[in-house]
Amino acid sequence: MRLLRLLKRDLAQETLLWVEQGHISHQQARAICRNYGIDIDSIAQRALGYSVLTGLGYLFAGLAVITILSANWDDIPRWIRMAGLIALTGAAHGYGLRLHLAGRTASATGLFLFGNVLYGASIALIAQIYHLGEHMPNGILLWALGTMPFAVILLSDRLMSVSLAIAFIWFFVELDTGYFPALFPLFLAASIYVLWRGKGSAILFLATAGGIGLWLVAALSTHWSEEYNDKFFPEQVFISIALFLFAYAASHWFHQRESHKAKDYGILLSLWTLRFTLLSLFVLSFAEPWKMMIEAVYLHDKEMWIILMALTFGALWLGWLSGQAQKITTIAAGYLAIAIVVVYFDDSLYAIWLQILTNIVLLTTGIGLIWRGLQDGTSHYFFLGIVTLLLIGLIRYADLIGGYVGGALLFLLMAVLLLGAAKYWQRRQQMKAV
Repeated sequence: MRLLRLLKRDLAQETLLWVEQGHISHQQARAICRNYGIDIDSIAQRALGYSVLTGLGYLFAGLAVITILSANWDDIPRWIRMAGLIALTGAAHGYGLRLHLAGRTASATGLFLFGNVLYGASIALIAQIYHLGEHMPNGILLWALGTMPFAVILLSDRLMSVSLAIAFIWFFVELDTGYFPALFPLFLAASIYVLWRGKGSAILFLATAGGIGLWLVAALSTHWSEEYNDKFFPEQVFISIALFLFAYAASHWFHQRESHKAKDYGILLSLWTLRFTLLSLFVLSFAEPWKMMIEAVYLHDKEMWIILMALTFGALWLGWLSGQAQKITTIAAGYLAIAIVVVYFDDSLYAIWLQILTNIVLLTTGIGLIWRGLQDGTSHYFFLGIVTLLLIGLIRYADLIGGYVGGALLFLLMAVLLLGAAKYWQRRQQMKAV
């Protein structure tokens, strides 16, 4: 029995390695292991739990060292402080590199995380020793830059996620102090490289995709602020929507790739694009946001249209490559028509019509999600559609009707709808199993 357990564990680990290397998908790995009575998801979760606990252990070890140093900081001579910080940071990274060369990548990653904490603390404490505070965000930038090379060398999504998280902090602090984070694309490029060559990471992928959009919007804000001294422009709303359209088209293109990792990225991008789109539609289901956009002054409409057309043509091209040209064209045509109305027709009456149109789109999307969930047997789309319809009813009720009795009836209707949907879904899954 013990030999059998060891064989099953080795098979599961080998299968997980095939998934990381992109040879098979997660679904194929599950199918392989299921034939041998192996729960690969449970094994993967245990491995992830070990990695998370190890990383947190190194993190708190670093915090313990920092706490001890802080408690006795004023009693230590300046040159000893400086030498000690450099020695501790160098020793952690040196030993981590040794473990990496020995093939112990997981332990090496943990030590590099530990060294990263020490490196960040060293920057802050050395700046305190020598009273260096001319431009505070530079210290955060140096911290992020110190982590990035090790993430690239090890192709570690965890180290790269830490580096990118610190880079995001620097991004917002730099903007807040009135400077443009011009070096941020360096971290995005490193993240893309790790995502491409490494085993893949959902968190790192979503953070990278969001970072690209944020940096582009911030670049436009800085470019336009040179003349008008402002931080937000209404044109950025339409450009952000166009970026989501491009991301949606890119998700289909990813899904058409042969790489299983690229397919997973495509599914992930599609799901989160859908979620943010629904959230935006709920915001726009009221007349006030439309009224604000119609009454806004568009000082950079020519540049906005150039960018919109570039993103739209890019989305259409990706849609054509992935066989989704008709769907992308329909969405793009409707979106550009609405943009023309909002920017060039200065009549608040259009806000009501656009509100009605948004609610119709929301309702249609909710029904479409339910239908797709039933057709594909995908619970995510089915229940997302149900939640969408329920939220439409709740928001419209609160906005138009109100009242305790009406509220109770509405909640009862929602309960019946949810319970009925759950029962129908359960029956459908049982029929598919037979």
